[in-house]
Amino acid sequence: MFRKLLLLQLFLFIGYCVTAQNPALSKEQIRQMKVDNLSDDQIRQLVADMKKNNIAFSDIDTYAQQKGIPDIEVTKLKGRIQQMGLDRELEQSQKSKENSNRGNEDEAGTRKLDDDDELMDSTTEKKDRTKSKEEREREKRRKRIFGSELFNNKNLTFEPNLKMPTPPNYRLAANDEVLIDVYGYSEVQHRLKVTPDGYVRIPNLGPVYVNGITMEEAKNRITRQLATIYSGIGSGNTFVQVSLGSIRSIRVLLIGEVVNPGSYTIPSLATVANALYVSGGPGENGSFRDIQVIRNGSPVARFDLYDFLVRGDLSNNIVLQEQDIVKVNPYKTRVELTGEVKRQAIFEAKENETLQNILDYAGGFTDLSFRDVIRAYRVNNKEREVVNIPAGEIASFKVRSGDQFFIDSILNRFSNRVTIAGAVFHPGNYALENNMTVKDLMKRADGVKENAALSRGLIRRLQADYTPSFINFSVQDVLSGKSDVRLQKEDSVMIYSKFDLREEYEVRIDGEVNKPGYFNYADSMHLEDLILLAGGLTDAASVQEVEISRRKRGGVYDAKDSTKAIVERFSINADLSNNPEAKAFVLQPFDEVVVRRSPAYASQANVMVSGEVVYPGDYTINSRSERISDLIKRSGGLRPEAYAEGAVMMRKTFINEGDSMLLANKLQVFYNKLQDSTDIARVQAAVDRKEQLLGINLEQIMKHPGSKYDLLLEEGDIIKIPKKLQTVQLFGEVYFPKKVRFDKVYNFKDYIHGAGGFTAQALKRRSYIVYANGEVKNTKKVFFFNSYPKVKPGAEIYVPTKKEKKGLNGQEGVAIASGLASIALVIVTILNTIK
Repeated sequence: MFRKLLLLQLFLFIGYCVTAQNPALSKEQIRQMKVDNLSDDQIRQLVADMKKNNIAFSDIDTYAQQKGIPDIEVTKLKGRIQQMGLDRELEQSQKSKENSNRGNEDEAGTRKLDDDDELMDSTTEKKDRTKSKEEREREKRRKRIFGSELFNNKNLTFEPNLKMPTPPNYRLAANDEVLIDVYGYSEVQHRLKVTPDGYVRIPNLGPVYVNGITMEEAKNRITRQLATIYSGIGSGNTFVQVSLGSIRSIRVLLIGEVVNPGSYTIPSLATVANALYVSGGPGENGSFRDIQVIRNGSPVARFDLYDFLVRGDLSNNIVLQEQDIVKVNPYKTRVELTGEVKRQAIFEAKENETLQNILDYAGGFTDLSFRDVIRAYRVNNKEREVVNIPAGEIASFKVRSGDQFFIDSILNRFSNRVTIAGAVFHPGNYALENNMTVKDLMKRADGVKENAALSRGLIRRLQADYTPSFINFSVQDVLSGKSDVRLQKEDSVMIYSKFDLREEYEVRIDGEVNKPGYFNYADSMHLEDLILLAGGLTDAASVQEVEISRRKRGGVYDAKDSTKAIVERFSINADLSNNPEAKAFVLQPFDEVVVRRSPAYASQANVMVSGEVVYPGDYTINSRSERISDLIKRSGGLRPEAYAEGAVMMRKTFINEGDSMLLANKLQVFYNKLQDSTDIARVQAAVDRKEQLLGINLEQIMKHPGSKYDLLLEEGDIIKIPKKLQTVQLFGEVYFPKKVRFDKVYNFKDYIHGAGGFTAQALKRRSYIVYANGEVKNTKKVFFFNSYPKVKPGAEIYVPTKKEKKGLNGQEGVAIASGLASIALVIVTILNTIK
């Protein structure tokens, strides 16, 4: 019994350990999880993750979709959370988040923003996003009001000009600065401020009262006072100049239908327009034409912005004074103009103004406007109505507030147009004259071109219901006068070119010419002519057996005739002079010419030998049967210090274009098999290299010339013969990879021990050696032992790394533990049964 309990405890302990290794659920485990298999702790962990991400219970569906949890498991998950009472925690977390956000917003609302442009722009964008749809519509409507652009334009400020001469009617008041300049026999300058009592205090003279008087009056009064201490003023030897320095600020009040009503501090030279600008201008319901200036309780001026907008007149733009009130009254009549007018906008009308006045404000009609009738949409007492306004009534038509006028455009058609196109000298639109015919129209177009197709022309005509129809005619008969067709309005005549009615004629030449390709065909073209157009023959061209292939045309169909093309062969002269044999053969459209390469022609092919030979350098291959041994002999043979066993050969990956195409086709299947493997990148990199290492055994080649080791040379081959090598290099999973001296008494393991031995991650059975000539040898398995390859001078020893083994995840651990527990239970049951 004790044994059974011990065995059961062992299985349960193993299951617990496996489960405890990975209590947290990874993303992959969450995606593949089964809610029924999750413990309560794991459910609490999921809820904690949701609280961290501020996920409410109602948002679990969205959260699960992002995590990739199946819909069936989501329903089970929500049920488990409710059973454990964790849904209340999620709701409390969501409420605390909302309260925190609301507090942050309140705190942010109490902050003051700096007054720079970037923050202003940012604030404006945020406000735009928070505006309701109705607010955005009202703002959009306000922008359509004629004149509102003055107050939305950042480049227009209406600031008063403070550098201009002082206006004669300007009246001094407290805080104005008076500049007094005495010059002549006596010279003195004073810069004096007007006191709150209205005086300027002149040194050595005393106060002079200037409040409420003009600059001219102030000059006379100050001059009289200065004359009492400067006698030269009376005799004309001393002069006095009085001017205005910095001006005071005044407070004015803007009320009524303005964007930002309130009290504003502005310069004392500011006008009504300046005050309107700083307040944002008239609002949505504000009048642009009835703006009052109230001074001391009585209206003193009425300002009409249209005088400035239409005529540039600012005569009623008076200068404001302290405590003035600018009142923008509500508009009384507004109408809207759309369509073909120069300014489409909402305009304000005064009493007794007509539609003609509104058109004048809009800049008048455009060039494409339909002026006979203007359509108006008017609101009467019960409903809307449409009003037609003839051109003669525009000047007397009284407008009502809310009227919408639409000016239509003229029809996009011509009253007397005919068109001719195609093979004529001057195609285009022409005026339709009385009894005009096709022949007359062709004469207007200066006649037909030489390449015109005379057998047939077309007239596209619009019928009474404007559906198109075609009328054909003989161009030749019209030109000769045999027949003619009378034209109608909007007729379109088409004269076709012969070239438009056939496939473009071309001929092709390929092979050993300087510029192979397609060329335009011309009548009476011969073989030599086409070669001239192609830039002549190349040096490798054969003048024998030049082949011409021709399309098979016409004739009677014969099922037994399998001929697909007509092929002719000719010999030509090297100087392209006329060859009697080819002279009679004239090319036809779509002929294809091929100039073959001369079989006796061969260009030089160079190879290179470097390193320990007597005469290293480039050599030209003498014959197609020349081999490596022949090249070594031509280079003077090997030097005494040469290491023939380490000689290597580099050969082009692709010797010619044909090799490249063939290899690409062969590798396609291999690439498809490697599609999901990392090896494809290494294979592709090897193929993309221009040169590949070709292992050779130069010792065998020199001992047995012409043997299987002695390869035939190819263009671009490079043979490198090193000096005698004396080292061995170690790479990979050894404790101290390094280069060591070669010793013939050492074997593979001796070199490994010299580098500190194998590491714990070393894959010993996959170790290999790359010899100096590029040859590779792997470790072999003999019974249960590793047979390592022999080490030679210049060898490189590589010890690869073991692949990392993946541990069990939590779900796999739970499954294994459950399985082990089940097995343990079965074993205990069996033991009980046996007993």
